[in-house]
Amino acid sequence: MIDVITVVNLSTIDLNLLHVLAVTLEERSATRAARRLGVTQSAVSNALARARELLGDPLLVRDGRGMAPTPAAEELLPELAAAMGQLRAVIEHRRAFDPRTSTRELTLACADNSQIADVPPVAAALAREMPLARLRVVSVDYLVASGGMSAGGIDAAIGLRKGDPGLRAVPLYRDPTVGVVRHDHPIVRQRLTRGSFPRLGFIDVHIPLGRPGRGHAMVEQALRAQGLVRRIALVVPGFAAAAMAAAGGDLVALMPRRVAVALGSHLPVRIVELPLEHLGHEMWLAWHERTHRDPAAACLRRVILETLRAADGPVVRPDPG
Repeated sequence: MIDVITVVNLSTIDLNLLHVLAVTLEERSATRAARRLGVTQSAVSNALARARELLGDPLLVRDGRGMAPTPAAEELLPELAAAMGQLRAVIEHRRAFDPRTSTRELTLACADNSQIADVPPVAAALAREMPLARLRVVSVDYLVASGGMSAGGIDAAIGLRKGDPGLRAVPLYRDPTVGVVRHDHPIVRQRLTRGSFPRLGFIDVHIPLGRPGRGHAMVEQALRAQGLVRRIALVVPGFAAAAMAAAGGDLVALMPRRVAVALGSHLPVRIVELPLEHLGHEMWLAWHERTHRDPAAACLRRVILETLRAADGPVVRPDPG
C-alpha cells in the first residue's frame, strides 16, 4: 500500500478524496458517509472509485446491507485517520478557535448507561458552549467495529477505564449499582434483602454486541462473592428496556444509580438498595493522543468534565488538557 502511494505525484492527489475515503471506511456505507459529509451519495461513490484506482485495491466490498473493508483498507484506515488528524491540527493551530462559531461535528462514544444518564446534560451544556456544533453519539459496538479510538472518528469516550496505548483518561464519577422495581412490588420494600434474592426473578442487561460486558462481570463477581445468586428471567440489550420490563411486572433490574434516576423520572419504578456496599463502577473520560491538542475536542472534554462532575458533587481531579 505504501509503495503505491510513494510513486504517485502528491501534487496530483485531491486531499478531499482522502477525507471522503476515511469517512467512508469509518462508516462502511456510502449512504451514511454522504450524510455525514453533507454531499450526495453519487459524489461519495465517485470519490471511492477514484480512490480504488489510486490505491489499486477494492477498499470496500458489498457485505449484506453494508460494505466491508478489504485487508488493505483495514491497514490503511488508522494511518489515514492519523494523517487527516495531523492535517486538521495544523490548520486548527493556524486559526483562532472560537467555540461560538465552530461548526465542527464532535463524536462521543459511550454505552447505554451514559447515553441515558450523561448525554442529555452534556448535549445541553455543549449547545450553550458551541451553539453551531453538532454532537454525534455512537455506541460501544460502533467504537469496536470502527477500530477503536486510534482509528479516528471518535473524539472522546465515556466508560470503564482501559489501559490502551495512546489513550489519555481522567476519572469522571463513581456510580453505585441499585435495584429497580415497580412502585407496588409485592416482595421488595425499601431494599433488596438477602432473603428475598431466591424468591425474585431478575432482568439481565447484555449491552456490548449482545453479550455480558466488563461492568456486568464486575457486578456478577461481587454478588457471588457475597453468596448472592440471581435467577435470570429476562435478558435485554439495554437499561431502558430493563426498566420498562420492571415497571410492568415483578422482575427486578440492576443498573447504575444515575440511569435509574433518569429512567425513574419517566417510568412508574422506584430505586431500592442492594444488600451489599461499595458495588458500582468508576466511570472515566478517555481520548486519544491524536486529539489531545485539538481545540474543539478539548472544548468537548471540558464540557463533559464540568457537567458530569458537577452532577456528582465537587471533586478535585487532574486537568484533562
